[in-house]
Amino acid sequence: MREGHYERIREERERAHLTQQEMADMLGINRRTYSSYEIGTRGLPVEVLMQLADIFETSTDYLLGRADG
Repeated sequence: MREGHYERIREERERAHLTQQEMADMLGINRRTYSSYEIGTRGLPVEVLMQLADIFETSTDYLLGRADG
């Protein structure tokens, strides 16, 4: 994911009124790992990206900043 596009993941999480811990639990990962995806310090695996798109009911392209809403 390109720098800056992690913001969409954070925005979608906040829009859904979910904490980072709740997201991590939904994804079956550690909160620290999830946080590192959200702030862009760790690469986002395709499997997690697809799960996030399903959770937020949006496209992976939107989450990657390749498409608008």
